[in-house]
Amino acid sequence: MSESPLVRKYEESGALIAGGTSGVGLASALGLAAAGVPRLVLVGRDAERGDGARRAVLDQYPDVEVTFVSADATDESAVDRAVSAAHDRLGSVDICISSTTTAYKPELLHRTPAASMSAILTGQALPPMLFTRAVLPLMQDQGGGSIINIASDAAKVPTPGESVLGAAMAAIVMFTRVVAVEAKRNGIRVNAVTPSLIEGTRTADNVLRDGFSRSLFEKAAGQAHLGVAVPDDLASLIVFLAGPGAARLTGQTVSVNGGISAF
Repeated sequence: MSESPLVRKYEESGALIAGGTSGVGLASALGLAAAGVPRLVLVGRDAERGDGARRAVLDQYPDVEVTFVSADATDESAVDRAVSAAHDRLGSVDICISSTTTAYKPELLHRTPAASMSAILTGQALPPMLFTRAVLPLMQDQGGGSIINIASDAAKVPTPGESVLGAAMAAIVMFTRVVAVEAKRNGIRVNAVTPSLIEGTRTADNVLRDGFSRSLFEKAAGQAHLGVAVPDDLASLIVFLAGPGAARLTGQTVSVNGGISAF
């Protein structure tokens, strides 16, 4: 056990952001750059979107070193290669954020094809597990780091239409808590952030398009008396969890939902 866990300042850190090409991931990249993080690696599937995200960061923070790495976040070998490339580029992976998502619309279980359940579970739950597993030895060797996994309030609140999604999100939350207990002896902090509806994202556009999911989330938005969250709201919390101000904070699951629920 390290007597003095490594907690780097933002200015000394390198960050890997899986799902960093849009939504909360991109907002987090911009937030980290604003906080002074000098080196970022954005991971995503789409090279065109990745290049756009990279330019978006550089347009605001031209002195930040930003690299895009293409990878399928559900593929173990691809994730290992992406993390290795990020480590080579950054020198150290001090911050790892998993903000991946899939094109998913809530639906009642009896209307959900059984054949799609495995894909929902794998697409949602597996990426943060794979990235956490891949960065953990690197952070153990250096004596510290911060891992932040994005799940959703479906992990905590039984919501009609989100039975399979909720199971996947609950898996992320429990996985994060267990890894936090295992990794604390090496100075590694592991936390989860659980939003509900996030305005201005592709996922929100998808679920609000029509049908059952639109009714479900319009009702939820009406309960957000503090306002429906936007990517920057999540990014502010993620940047805090990534930095030295959260040096004693691990194993936590924090909701950012404008008051939709209180769990």
